[in-house]
Amino acid sequence: MKVNIAVVGRFHAFNLAKQLQNKKVLNKLITTYPKFITNRWGIKKSKIISEVFLEFLRRYKNKIPFISSIKLNNFIQKQHAKQAAKELNSCDIHIGWSGSSLETFIEAKKIGKITIIERGSSHYSTQMKLLSTEYNKFNMIFKPDYSTWQRELLEYELTDYISIPSSFVKRSFMEYGVPEEKLLVNPYGVDLSEFKQVEKEDETFRIIFAGGGNLRKGYHYLLQAFYELNLPNCEVWHLGSINDEIKPFLDKYQTKNWILKGHQPQNELYRFYSQGSVFVMPSLEEGMSMVQLQAMACGLPLICTTNTGGDDLITKDGEEGFVIPIRDVEALKEKILYMYNNQAICQQMGAKAKVKVSRGFTWDDYGNRYIENLNRILN
Repeated sequence: MKVNIAVVGRFHAFNLAKQLQNKKVLNKLITTYPKFITNRWGIKKSKIISEVFLEFLRRYKNKIPFISSIKLNNFIQKQHAKQAAKELNSCDIHIGWSGSSLETFIEAKKIGKITIIERGSSHYSTQMKLLSTEYNKFNMIFKPDYSTWQRELLEYELTDYISIPSSFVKRSFMEYGVPEEKLLVNPYGVDLSEFKQVEKEDETFRIIFAGGGNLRKGYHYLLQAFYELNLPNCEVWHLGSINDEIKPFLDKYQTKNWILKGHQPQNELYRFYSQGSVFVMPSLEEGMSMVQLQAMACGLPLICTTNTGGDDLITKDGEEGFVIPIRDVEALKEKILYMYNNQAICQQMGAKAKVKVSRGFTWDDYGNRYIENLNRILN
């Protein structure tokens, strides 16, 4: 078996490539990243095809005059897909990322190659519907990229299989008529050597949030819930950046106990997670937020919405954490308050969360499931 992987950027493609290389089935990894960076994931340079010029455009597309970033993005997607199509003859199965695989899949159909698309979020139409509703709710402008939307829908039709990370994503695809047998559910993994629990240094009850502060992440609902609870000896650490759209909410729910830690290197995140009491992910839409896995590996219980993939990580409510509906501030307040008032139970839930991800949610587990899927497809 020979497998090609093609991705604009990185995502979890390098973790997948490493797994397939370990199992001796990786043929080529086609990426916009330079070889010397890709090689840090242990991928052999002989396996890497690098499109550095496209990565340059991707990084600086907002600073290039006289052409919109959307048009540049479309150019990058098409050029990448055309380059990946040139390598089809050397593989048995091609794995491409959603939004940047259309031209590859068109060519693959002509020559009878098996294709898999990696979709890390919900069905694109589900995603756009949720975001459009949210922006309208707060009278903010939402501008979908209709060209990418159309590309994705065509990719879903052309590909043989769609690899997705959670039950939530599966439901979203089936709601739009994609047959169940076309969907390969495979939850992401976490590196347990990188994400490990160290001793908590104080008695403060601390909520951890990691990722971009924006509407899609439900950041504003956590802000409101924390502000209204106003609990003593309690604070939030936000690990990540803030979008301009969220600044009015920060002003409205202003509190000195909401601490912006900014972007942190991935290899340092475990130190921050370990100083938390609970990890909260109130997103409106994600395939499977990998920061949830990382936090659980560091001993944090989880409070998440139904649309984060987190419900696949929790055995049942109250075991490794809680699952709540999207946009439900009262439910969020209730679960935070329960954790705050029952901190011994909260710690027990965190210990169970740590065990949970170690048994089925490592990158090796992910790789093993992927190989099982590939063998089943070929046979």
